[in-house]
Amino acid sequence: MKKGKLILWIIALIVIITLISVVVYGYYKKLTLEVKNPIATMEVENFGTIKMELYPDKAPQSVANFIALANRGYYNGNKFHRIIKDFMIQAGSKDGEGSSNATLADLKDGGEDEQYTIKGEFVANNVENDIKFNEGVVGVARSDYSQYSSELIDDSYNSGSSQFFIMTKATPSLDGMYTPFGKVIEGLDVVHKIEEVEVKSSSEGEDGEESSDAEVSTPVNPPVIKSITVETNGVDYGLPDTMEPFDLMSWYYQNSGSLSE
Repeated sequence: MKKGKLILWIIALIVIITLISVVVYGYYKKLTLEVKNPIATMEVENFGTIKMELYPDKAPQSVANFIALANRGYYNGNKFHRIIKDFMIQAGSKDGEGSSNATLADLKDGGEDEQYTIKGEFVANNVENDIKFNEGVVGVARSDYSQYSSELIDDSYNSGSSQFFIMTKATPSLDGMYTPFGKVIEGLDVVHKIEEVEVKSSSEGEDGEESSDAEVSTPVNPPVIKSITVETNGVDYGLPDTMEPFDLMSWYYQNSGSLSE
């Protein structure tokens, strides 16, 4: 009888030890599991493939926004509308000309056909993000309304949406002032080929003349993005917190009197 109880106790002890081992191993595996960053693959017609590693730990809102738009096909057929040699190449405008962004309908099912913005994730906007704008770094394009009034700094900082740019040369002046959220890990040569395309002034007239202060950055034949897809390795990054875009025209008309004084 005593021998039978002893055997039962031994079996129970083995079961307990086994269960504890399973729990401890599962917890250890969870702690040590390396979650790979999402990888975006961009195919550019007649140029090649660009792969970009995204950094959700540094810019979660920007990464979630980019992934959602990319995997819903927003960027397919989009163009690089702004190219400045030894600086950057830019795409993501809904109209392909740089004057519009994605809408909520582009971002999610049931979304309204209204444009939106997201919070700027950089030091000047009180967000810790130590990525430097070196060659190949991917950033969120935004507007600068501070030229109209210093009161519009916050509106400027939070004006980013679907437009993004890829650095072709390190530019420290952007550090802490714009959101870096990824970096090219393959196809940097393709990026440099794109920056070599012929450009003109956006204000160039039919006679070919340019205004003296116009930025020469509009491609004569804009490179076309065939597709952008993002491998998330099974992680759901969700959707970004969206904001209502700042209406510069309404603000300008409301303040035109004080601006002219």
